[in-house]
Amino acid sequence: MSKKALLALCVAVLIPLAFYLIASRYGVAMPPRYFADSVITTMKDGKQMTDTVWHRVENIPLVNQLGEPVSLEQDSGKVIVIDFFFTHCASICPILTRNIKRMQDGLKQRNDAGRIDASIVRFMSISVDPLHDSPSVLKRYADRYGVNSDVWWLLTGQKKTIYDFALNELKLGLQDSVSVDSNFVHTDYVTLLDKQHVVRGYYHGTDTTAMNKLADDIVFIMLEKDKHRKSVFTELRPLMIPILVILIGTLIGVIYFSRRSPDKKLPS
Repeated sequence: MSKKALLALCVAVLIPLAFYLIASRYGVAMPPRYFADSVITTMKDGKQMTDTVWHRVENIPLVNQLGEPVSLEQDSGKVIVIDFFFTHCASICPILTRNIKRMQDGLKQRNDAGRIDASIVRFMSISVDPLHDSPSVLKRYADRYGVNSDVWWLLTGQKKTIYDFALNELKLGLQDSVSVDSNFVHTDYVTLLDKQHVVRGYYHGTDTTAMNKLADDIVFIMLEKDKHRKSVFTELRPLMIPILVILIGTLIGVIYFSRRSPDKKLPS
């Protein structure tokens, strides 16, 4: 193997390994979890361990802009972004919809058919005026704003079901600086759910900075590992420091010898 190839190999292994060690040591500021249901205490290796059981949002049956019956359970394993709106709203809803449209357009993953990959994230805009916002009305609204139904559903359903979900499951009334009217939910808050449908954040959907933070948090949660699944790096962690030292030594040696000028031949 040439010196250049060996140098490239060391760098390729060294950089991700270093980042992993830093992340393992100092951690990453992940989006917090909200609303603990209970705390379980167990014994492990003679030590008392506590594990928080976080509130998982209950399933909700709805109908999307295509007239299809859908539910939260259909998107198990996806990151979910939820907002509430109504189609004849002339205040915050158009701004909120345009900001989510920008997030939709920011998705770069596409499948072979050229359609946006819906396996990662689902946007759900739920109407708080379901008596007016039928699937056909939602479809016209969706077409006006360029909503892609592969990743973004505009939803309607039973008003009581929707309001119970907003207030009791997403607990929006606890987040708004102004008390949410239980008779008409009208807020610009966007809620982020992780793959287990646990609330991980609230963001003002009319605020560009807040929506940028939401985009970052979506990426963090997509990359978040399952704490119950062992990583291969966990098994190798005791060897990480020696491996890192060897790689750094090899890298220094390659750089040193590659910079040495060859010995000049003596005249005969």
